[in-house]
Amino acid sequence: QVQLVESGGEVVQPGGSLTLSCVASGIRFDVTGIAWYRQAPGKEREFLTAISGRGLRNRSDPSKDRFVIWRDNSKNTVYLRIDRLTPEDTATYFCNTIPARTPWGQGTQVTVSS
Repeated sequence: QVQLVESGGEVVQPGGSLTLSCVASGIRFDVTGIAWYRQAPGKEREFLTAISGRGLRNRSDPSKDRFVIWRDNSKNTVYLRIDRLTPEDTATYFCNTIPARTPWGQGTQVTVSS
């Protein structure tokens, strides 16, 4: 059974940085691409960035260079660091496999507020 568990969300001040974690189980992690998404209240889920099993990062959208993704295959974990946080980054953050065939987890809540 494939499972993805997100963690690391918290309340942070504008301008700060935050690192989220996505731990996977039930898959062959080292060959599985992982993507991060977020969903703000009242809005659709938004793709942020992705990384292949070998560590190749998605760089197709320069406007999202604040979102840094990397992985540690020894820990079955993909990380997402968000830099220069603004209140508009307040959302629930999710990860999923590529393609997104894994049941969505609970996500982790990020709140940016002074």
